[in-house]
Parts: sequence; C-alpha cells; structure tokens
Amino acid sequence: MTRASTRPSEDLARIDTVAVAYADRVAGLEKTDAVRRAERDRLVTAAMPFAGRLARRYRGRGEPLEDLEQVARLGLLKAVNGYDPARGSFTGYAAITITGELRRHFRDRTWGVHVPRRMQEMSLEVSRTVGELTRELSRSPTIAEIAHRTGVGEDQVLIALETATAYAPVSLQAPTPGDSGTPLVDLIGGPDGDLSAVDDRVTVSSLLCRLPARERQLLAMRFYGNRTQSEIAAELGISQMHVSRLLSRALTWLREAMLSDAPHEWQASAVPSDRHELAIRAVPRGAVVVVEVAGEVDRDTAPRLRDALLSAMQGRPDEVRVDLGGVAFVDAAGIGALLCGLDAARGAGIRLTVGGTRQYVRQALRVAGLGAFLAP
Repeated sequence: MTRASTRPSEDLARIDTVAVAYADRVAGLEKTDAVRRAERDRLVTAAMPFAGRLARRYRGRGEPLEDLEQVARLGLLKAVNGYDPARGSFTGYAAITITGELRRHFRDRTWGVHVPRRMQEMSLEVSRTVGELTRELSRSPTIAEIAHRTGVGEDQVLIALETATAYAPVSLQAPTPGDSGTPLVDLIGGPDGDLSAVDDRVTVSSLLCRLPARERQLLAMRFYGNRTQSEIAAELGISQMHVSRLLSRALTWLREAMLSDAPHEWQASAVPSDRHELAIRAVPRGAVVVVEVAGEVDRDTAPRLRDALLSAMQGRPDEVRVDLGGVAFVDAAGIGALLCGLDAARGAGIRLTVGGTRQYVRQALRVAGLGAFLAP
C-alpha cells in the first residue's frame, strides 16, 4: 500500500531527473542533431505515462480516450521543446502545457457548431453556476438568479444557455422519438412559395415581352416602381381613369394568357384616345333577343349595359341572351348590372342567359354566383 501511494511522486522525480539530464546533454546542439533527437525521444518515452494520466482526467466529456491521449502527447512534445531547467521542474511545466492543450482541444475542436470563444466561456460559466445553484437551492434556478450570480444580464444568460446546445447538436438524420422513427430532416421546413412560383414568374416574363411598349411601361411603373395611378397619369399626360383601364386590360390579358395553353395575340384597343367605349347591340331573333357586348364593363360603362338589358326586355321576348364574347374585363359594377337585368327578367318571366364569356370573365361571374346562368 505504501509503495503504491508513493509511486506517482517517484515517477515525477524520475521524469524531472531525465529532463535535467536531457537539458544538459542537448545544450548547444542543433535541433537536427541525432543525439538531440535521441535524448528527446528518451524524455518523451519516460513522460508518456504522465501525459496519459492527465488525459484520463478528461474522460467522460464526449471525446474518445484515444483522441485525448493524442492531444496530451502533442502537449508533451511542446513541453519538451520549450523546457528550460532554469524556470523550474519539467513535470510542473509539462502539466500546465498538456492541460492547456487539452482544454484548447475541447474549446476549438469538440463543439459541433462554431461559436465565438467569449460565448463558449460564458456558456461554461453559466453551466457551472447552474450546478452550484441547484445544489444550494435544491431546485432549478431561475434566469434572474443565474444572472445575479454571474453578474451579467438575463438576455446574456439566455444566449449562453442556447449556445450550450451547439456543443453537441442533434443530427438531422437522427430518428424522432416514437414508433415512426422518421428522420428529423423530414419534419423541418415547409413549402417554399418562391420556389413554387418559379414557373409562373418565367411565364409572366415571357408574356410581358408580348405586350406593347406602353402597357409594359405602365406595369413596370405600377408594380416595380410602386407608383400610384395618379403619379403615372401625371407623368404620361393622361387621366387616372385611363391609366386604370389600361392596367386592367393588360392584367386581364396576362391572366387569360397564363390560363391558356395557346394565348391569343394582344389586340390593340379600338379606341386610342382617353375616351372609353362599350359597344352594345341588341339583335332580335324571333322570340329571343341577343345582346352583344364588346369592350370593358366597369363602373363607367355598367349603367349602359343595365339600360340595354332592360330595353331588350320591353318587347317581352321569351329569352334574352347576353353575349359577352367581346368583353375582356368586368368588375363589380358590371356584375351588378347583370344582376339588375336578372332581377328584371325574373319579374317579367323572361329567361336570361349569359354566354360567349372568356375564361377570366367566366371565372369572375362564377365567383359572383352567376354560374347557373352561364351558357355552356
């Protein structure tokens, strides 16, 4: 028992003796000298168990013992190369060098995610404080108690606690708890709206090139330049209402072209001036009156459509067919005019149907509840 207890001190004394002899023998020799290298190997061999004991102190911290021993041996070589007998014993100097190398290894090599050194030290300090307060209070300490003990702000304590999770992050391929065993990576993230819109963006870009220069300029000023309709009108020298109509017509064409496999060519407006026209013609065909409509039905032209429908019912026909084949745009006011005509037809016992609609106009009428009156 006595021999076992005195052996460590005997080993340290023996290593110090070998170190002093090494320093005396290599004094004045070049680093590449064979004698110097042989003496260094002799000292390293003698101190290797000492380095292994220091490495074993750090077992159980998530690093394999073999890796720790390699780091300790690297520190031993640095201690041998920097040893100066005039500054003290070799074992004392080697212990500090090897321990520092081991701590540096844990600081720089074992963190799963790189974080600043200051946050590493703060995380270790907070972890140590949590352990102390838990033993003292017999419960988990609060953030305020940890901040008071460490002398930092509560926000810094929260950051330090989050930083501690970066030491050994969970693998994205690790199975989630439960029977499914689904990898964690399959549960992270969601649909990317920008990615799903790539096809639409590419399609719109190609369709914009098919618009006239004026319409492209209007769309660019409105949606890329964030200009108001009044600002656009003032710059182009037209009315704000005309800007609104031009934008509506261009957007309507883009919508129809997006929904069509073979988009039709852009048709220039029949009215080049700022004056907006709606062409309406009532054609009697026996007991049926066909109301042909062409243009854009908005709040300015909707009253004309309403009056035309009421006028077509004055002769008491059996049916009034509204042909919207020439209508590229209809807004809420236009839908209101159709509803007014529908109410009048019901009151007079006349059947009213809507046909020839383009895809966008047809969709708008269905959303407004007029799907039942749309002709196939």
